Amino acid sequence: MAPPTIIEFRYLHAGARRRDHPHALAMKWVTLIGRQPSWSIRMTDVRCFAQHLAHLDAPFIGAFLDDLETLRSVSVRTRNLRLTAIRFFFRYSSFEEPAHSAQIQRVLASKRCDKRQLQFLTRPEIEAILACPDRNTWLGRRDHTLLLLAAQTGLRVSEIIDLDRDSVMLGHDAHVRCVGKAATKYAAHQGCAASVRGWLNEPRKRRATALFPNMHGRRLSADGVQALLNKHVAKAREHCVTLRSKRVSPHVLRHSAAMELLQAGVDCSAIALWLGHEAMETTLTYLHAHLELKESELAKLKPYERAKAERFRPNDRLLEFLNAL
Repeated sequence: MAPPTIIEFRYLHAGARRRDHPHALAMKWVTLIGRQPSWSIRMTDVRCFAQHLAHLDAPFIGAFLDDLETLRSVSVRTRNLRLTAIRFFFRYSSFEEPAHSAQIQRVLASKRCDKRQLQFLTRPEIEAILACPDRNTWLGRRDHTLLLLAAQTGLRVSEIIDLDRDSVMLGHDAHVRCVGKAATKYAAHQGCAASVRGWLNEPRKRRATALFPNMHGRRLSADGVQALLNKHVAKAREHCVTLRSKRVSPHVLRHSAAMELLQAGVDCSAIALWLGHEAMETTLTYLHAHLELKESELAKLKPYERAKAERFRPNDRLLEFLNAL
């Protein structure tokens, strides 16, 4: 594979949309493995990367992926995303550089790792977390309203921090208007409408327009949401034993909202529309994580009954034949 192949691939997918992230990030991830996994390389140093193309065989790709899990402590999902981007690059290279088809096929044969079990919280665990914020303080009321809204609507953390005060529509059909990954969506929050209404009556911090600002009136960051969640989860673990073995993040609250809908009997297509999933396959992962639903479906099957062993009774024709022998 000559250097022009790398440069052409880079410009071909430079303007890919975010929803096509394996295409847009493929060049970035491939340039990261331009040298040994423990080395570093600048993203724009394409010529330096091209000098090491001969080393991009299947063992090298496997060593890079193992290095991600061991040294950088990435999740299995992140590792699979890196492998997806690498595969996309090598599929492109197979058409441009057929002389290296044997090496490319060995890389494309690399297997993905099994995904981890989807994490979600049960209703008692969510209630234990919601009981931790001190609602006698401004920060406590903000944290309680934020966590309640996240747990009941399933909004992404990026959608929560981008909410403005004007995004909340209270009244008979209370809902929150936000812009998700795919398109504008409406997330109803009937259970937390009173809490949000009370929060909107709070005095603003420095005329903040964000629904959940910090003490300085600015928008909360994703790290800030994770920090406040960690604080309340650590307190909830003191009296909720099941939380001690779970890693709770804002996205886990989103999973928990989806599991609540699934347990209530909501169809997967409706859950996909509620959460703003572009593909139904994303929503089907909740079915695999719902053990109680599997058990209830299995209970509908009729168990196999062992047939009673009966003694063989020959008829008269068979007995006459045997006597004639």
